[in-house]
Amino acid sequence: MFRTTGQGAEPAQRAGPGAIRLWYNPKSAKPMDKTKKDRDKATHTPLAERMRPRTFDRVYGQDHILGKGKLLAELIESNRLVSIIFWGPPGSGKTTLGTMLARHFDLPFEFFSAVLSGIKEVKEFMARAEQQRKLFGRPMILFIDEIHRFNKAQQAAFLPYVEKGDIILFGSTTENPSFEVIAPLLSRTRVLVLKELDHEALGRILRDALEDADRGLGAAGLAIEPAAQDMLIDYANGDARRALNTLEIAAGLARAQAITVANVQEALQQRTLLYDKSGEEHFNLISALHKSLRNSDVDASLYWLVRMLASGEDPLYVARRMVRFASEDIGLADPQALALTLHAKEAYDFLGSPEGELALAEAVVYLAAAPKSNRIYTAYGAVQKEVERSPHEPVPLQIRNAVTSLMKEIGYGQSYQYAHDSAAETTDMETMPERLRGRRYYDPGSLGFEKEIRKRIDWWEALKFRLREGKKEDKPGDAGEKP
Repeated sequence: MFRTTGQGAEPAQRAGPGAIRLWYNPKSAKPMDKTKKDRDKATHTPLAERMRPRTFDRVYGQDHILGKGKLLAELIESNRLVSIIFWGPPGSGKTTLGTMLARHFDLPFEFFSAVLSGIKEVKEFMARAEQQRKLFGRPMILFIDEIHRFNKAQQAAFLPYVEKGDIILFGSTTENPSFEVIAPLLSRTRVLVLKELDHEALGRILRDALEDADRGLGAAGLAIEPAAQDMLIDYANGDARRALNTLEIAAGLARAQAITVANVQEALQQRTLLYDKSGEEHFNLISALHKSLRNSDVDASLYWLVRMLASGEDPLYVARRMVRFASEDIGLADPQALALTLHAKEAYDFLGSPEGELALAEAVVYLAAAPKSNRIYTAYGAVQKEVERSPHEPVPLQIRNAVTSLMKEIGYGQSYQYAHDSAAETTDMETMPERLRGRRYYDPGSLGFEKEIRKRIDWWEALKFRLREGKKEDKPGDAGEKP
């Protein structure tokens, strides 16, 4: 702030030793044109920030909390706001939702980062909130980004203000609140779980940015090639912020009216050079690790793991990708793979770097050497498509839960057969919807433990066939040796 006189200006307070003296002459100052000011602000504000949704219908991929009858929609419709912990992956909309709720309820709002702010600053805000409520009868919203970075004692400081209603606490975290937020605070808040944004949600976000002439890139009249959009979405890994900021760079590289695969590749290189410690491209490295594991190349897998860690990649991100690989590319061919990758993640969490990185190396070698199968992955995808085609297949009456006398009267639970009452430990009862009977989604592979899974499935099917043929119930051994 500056104090001015008629002849010129002087600093508002004396500058101490080493301080920078700033001078301002009001006679030479010209008011900035508002249009130019807005244009300059837009130029220097990242696209992801400019495109933050302003209405709830523009928040994509979170229908499980915003859909009609869901928790957040109910709070909005009832005009009732409570303290909330937003738990979700990066770029899923945690800060956006908190900001929109504050605007919707027209309450004073202050944002703090647990990384940049100390608890002292937060306490000062809470003291102001207490006075504000005494004077005006309205709480203030306190948003703590990365709340899990505050320790237990620091988190406990929020309790009296939340309990009295002086503040409505919004906290965002990428970590499980059950482990990272103290129980007394957790019991006084609602936890909203945000999902990683899927391909469709990210596609809608990118289309909005390309079409919005006011805040987005619409004035440039650009389109994006489908292959380029797919590459960008794959790289974003569910993170809207990463997708939009990469789109902005790719748009600046476009020479025609369409953003091409080459533009996106160049944009990814530029982002990596800006943010990765070794200058290596994140997307290529994780792809190299994943494909080396899938190809059972132990040494190549170890090499790409170390390259990623050396480039500054978050080891926990690598651990999460290995957990995904264990489910997607190994599955039941080696059920221990999933358990081992989870143990490796816990070991790294416990030890940190560099010791914990050996646990990740151990997991990589195990995954590369393990038998491979994507049969669970393909079966799950087939069932998803089935459910999309026929989402309302009725549950067979015999396996419905009859909790009232009326339900029993109309047939719920009738003809239900309790498997343990049979010597065979199974029955000939149908449990699939009638229209889908006989469908097979999971076809076990021929490697590893899936050979045993196949034997077990065949054994049960043979036994059920005998029962359906109306033959006398036998003991399990009578249908052949139980696997």
